[in-house]
Formats: sequence, structure tokens, C-alpha cells
Amino acid sequence: MPRFQAEPAYTHGTPAKTAVLLANLGTPDAPTAPALRKYLKQFLSDRRLVEIPKPIWWLILNGIILNLRPKKSAHKYASIWTPQGSPLKIHTEAQTAALRAEFAARGLADVRIEYAMRYGAPGIDEVLDQLRADNCTRILVLPLYPQFAASTTASVFDEVARAIHRWRNQPALRLVRNYHDHPGYIAALAASIREHWAAHGEPDKLVMSFHGVPRFCLDKGDPYHCECHKTGRLLAEALGLPKERYLVTFQSRFGKAEWLKPYTQPTVEALAKSGVGRVDVVCPGFTSDCLETLEEIAMEVKAAFLQNGGREFHYIPCVNGRADWIAALADIATAELGNWLGIPKISTEESLQCAHRAQAMGALR
Repeated sequence: MPRFQAEPAYTHGTPAKTAVLLANLGTPDAPTAPALRKYLKQFLSDRRLVEIPKPIWWLILNGIILNLRPKKSAHKYASIWTPQGSPLKIHTEAQTAALRAEFAARGLADVRIEYAMRYGAPGIDEVLDQLRADNCTRILVLPLYPQFAASTTASVFDEVARAIHRWRNQPALRLVRNYHDHPGYIAALAASIREHWAAHGEPDKLVMSFHGVPRFCLDKGDPYHCECHKTGRLLAEALGLPKERYLVTFQSRFGKAEWLKPYTQPTVEALAKSGVGRVDVVCPGFTSDCLETLEEIAMEVKAAFLQNGGREFHYIPCVNGRADWIAALADIATAELGNWLGIPKISTEESLQCAHRAQAMGALR
């Protein structure tokens, strides 16, 4: 096999293009056991997700998990599947189309915008090959994960690097690491919650549930836990909520190891038992509704709350295709694209000089 892939046909004078690649987690092709087995094998083979020694994990994955879990997971997916397919894929496609329209409205229609899935289809390598064939020599990779985690954002970056490592003519790359505290993202979240409350009233407690990761990730230096809490604090401030009105929790545990706490479902059950009548749950770590929000939270956690004495439970949807979220996503992308769009990027030194000048001018007034 040649060391490098053959380059696509090129005609001199063809203008280079800029692209934005949105990256989401992924979804099985269908809510069936065979489709889930294929999806879970790819998903759970990622060394970013599972840090158990590879030979031991291979035996566990292929000998136990892939024989037992696909059928159970298929049942869960079937409960949220739509005639158009997976909610995650539907929302990601809609976000991509909306972002194209937003870029066009800003006079940036020549920037190509595509999406890819870390697991499942369309794969990152497949979409990058399409961008290469279209002479996209500048690519911004924008994961649809607001908070950075090694198991999500870093895994996307790994896959991008793997996909282009055999390209002879590699593109210029920029990678969006996080936007957990971006004002537009926080504002879109807050607006969606206010709209829900305007229609349904306010809860006794707002639970902000983030996807969990094993506790050892925090101990080894993963910033995810801290970024989730910052998102939660900023969102509470935007809503004007005092500390006693909201909680930050973590969901979607897998295996027997300790994960980030407090866990969402036990917390909600405890609230019900303590006499809290109404709980609203929002998931600020997800930009698209998916299995973890629609089935785990809106069905399983809701049932647990009501069964333990709770009176009323509301799940507040993700930002999905909201216009304010798409505008924020465009702001995040254009800020990172910077001088690729003819917008000069200000260096840290220049930014500090501007700040010092502003301070000096203020002192002179």
C-alpha cells in the first residue's frame, strides 16, 4: 500500500476554499440490535473512551458487552426514533443547513459547511475526503460539544488527525476546543428556559444535567467537570437563580466505576422524597436532543421522579435549531475563522496593548 493517498485531480488556478466541519457524536443507522452492535463496537473501541488495557477490554467488549447490550440499547433507541430517523442526526442536519443560511446572510456563502459523526455515518474521514476533493485547503473543525472532554472533543481531534495522516497535501486546520462560557451559547440556553417557564410556570428546582465521565478523568486533569460547573453558574446568573434554586448533576453512567457526582437520577429521586413538587431538567452539555435527553431524562428520570412522590416533571429541550443558537454558532465559527475570512485575528499581545490603552484613556478622563 502506498504511504500516501493519491491527490484529487487539480487544475491550476482553481481557487482554494474554506470549510467549517461540524462534528457530533453519532448514531446507529437503525434502532435494531445488528445496527447497535456495529455502532457500539466502533464507539466502545475508542481508546479515548475506555482506558482499560486493550487486551482485557477486547475480551470484555467482544465477549460480553456486544452480546448483551445491543438488544437493550436498540429498545431504547426505538422509543425515540422518528419516521425521519435518529433525532440526533435530524437536528445535526438541520443545524448544518441553518448555519449555511446564517453564513449566507452574513455574506459568507462561499464558506462550505458540512457535518460529520465521530461514530457512524457520515464519518469524519469520508467528509474530509469530500472537502479535499472540493479543494478546501482551510478547514475549521467545530465539535458540537460545548464543554471540552478528552472522551468527546479530543476524540474528534484524534480522528481528524488520523483521517489526514496519509494526505500528501494537508489542509490548514483550526480546532474549536470549547465554548462552554460563550455569551451567545449561554444566552440561547437562558432564552429557551425562559420561554418554557413563560408557557408552563417555574419549577421548585432546576436541574442542569450534564453527561458524566469517570471520576478518574477529573483526577487525571480533564477540565470537563470544571467547564460544566462554569456553564451551570453562568446559566443560573443569566436566569437570576439563587444557588438554592438549581443543581448541577451528571447522567449516563456506564460500568461500575465511580463517575462524576452527583448522579442525576438519584438526585431527582431524593428531591421527590424530600417533598419537592416540581422539577425541570435541562441538559446544557448537549446541543441536540438525542437518546440521553429524550429517553434517559424525559422518560426514565421523569418516571423515577414521579414514582418517588414528585408531582410534576418537565424536560426542557436542547437548543437544537433555535435561531439564537445558530447565530451564536456562527459567531463562534467566524471568530475562529478570523483572517481566513479577511478578519484579522488579534494576538494576545495586541489584545493586552488595547486593554492597557483603554485603561490609560479611562484614567485621563
